Amino acid sequence: MTQINPTEAFFLDLEKKVKGPAGALEGKKALVIGIANNQSIAYGCALAFRALGASVAMTYLNEKSKPYTQSLADHLGVDPALYLPCDVRVPGQLEAVFDAIGRTWGKLDIALHSIAFAPREDLHGRVTDCSRDGFLMAMDVSCHSFIRMAKLAEPLMTDGGSLFTMSYYGAEKVVDRYNLMGPVKAALEASARYLAAELGPKGIRVHPISPGPIKTRAATGIDRFDELMDMAAARAPSRMLVTIEDVGMATAFLASDYAKLITGETMHIDGGYHIVG
Repeated sequence: MTQINPTEAFFLDLEKKVKGPAGALEGKKALVIGIANNQSIAYGCALAFRALGASVAMTYLNEKSKPYTQSLADHLGVDPALYLPCDVRVPGQLEAVFDAIGRTWGKLDIALHSIAFAPREDLHGRVTDCSRDGFLMAMDVSCHSFIRMAKLAEPLMTDGGSLFTMSYYGAEKVVDRYNLMGPVKAALEASARYLAAELGPKGIRVHPISPGPIKTRAATGIDRFDELMDMAAARAPSRMLVTIEDVGMATAFLASDYAKLITGETMHIDGGYHIVG
């Protein structure tokens, strides 16, 4: 039997107890790309979408990663036809995901992009020293794939919708040891603003989400990440670290009609750290 961790229990309890806003996404269709395990920010968002009434489709990176996410897909009630491989470096896989959504649902209301990558040697070195190939790969996986996702989502969002991507404060200010991902995330945030302007007339809203540091599998690739977490906890006005459920609920709010006139904003979910950092 699948163990329910405290985060999942929180959302199960929410589904039972909260009235009104708990149905804020009733009937909506949400695609979540980038769930690696039950500590992923993307998983917190998927749980929140489900708690507020949405149906969820999700992807896994490859066959090696599938065993770590199958139980999560089962818990989210994902239709097997919409639990699909998606490595944006493999030609055609991202397109296949949207083809499946078109065949199965015929529409899409929410799409969340939570993937990023840079070669280790480029990520751990100075931006000054990064390789051309490493820079291009980081930009392609972490930024351009979001633009590709938006293009594929646009024809399915016939009634409008919401697009989300995950950023970090290092896109705005120099964060020690964030290195190459700083310029890449800055490009991602700028791209999101342009997408918001271009897709807004169709009722499609676009947001970069900027959480405080959370110890996800991806974050462990950043050198001395624990120090970033300690600094955030000490300096944020809330004196608290953000959790995946904090990010999930805020993102789900932005996907709802309660936020229908909010677009192009970088949503900081960091206990206020960005105002003092």
